[in-house]
Amino acid sequence: MAKEIKAKIKLQCPGGQATPAPPVGPALGQHGVNIGDFVRRFNDATQDNMGLTLPVVLTVYDDRSFEFEVKSPPAAVLLRLAAGIDKGSGTPNTEKVGKVTRDQLKEIAGRKMADLNAFNIDAAAEIIAGTARSMGLVVEG
Repeated sequence: MAKEIKAKIKLQCPGGQATPAPPVGPALGQHGVNIGDFVRRFNDATQDNMGLTLPVVLTVYDDRSFEFEVKSPPAAVLLRLAAGIDKGSGTPNTEKVGKVTRDQLKEIAGRKMADLNAFNIDAAAEIIAGTARSMGLVVEG
């Protein structure tokens, strides 16, 4: 018999650096999940993305066991890294804060392809370009 799903929890945690502190602890504690076990397994699985904010979807079952799936980092986080900026613009239509090239967009689109609703890399790069513009980045090339 298949286990019955009790809850699906979506979190954003720093890769390789999750701790039982909020928001992780309270979100998992209310569903009876072993927080220490999740933190250890998540940190082991995300060592190669150290410090990057990673979305994670946690499926909790009735017997308090769980599975989790780590998604690719948000496009905005990858764009900030590519442009070398700390944060996007508060007024992206007037204040530009950095530049990204088409090649950088395609590289980011390649990492995010599994999570994007696009048929090819060029269409995915256009989605990422839209995010870049909304952050106040200039798209070159």
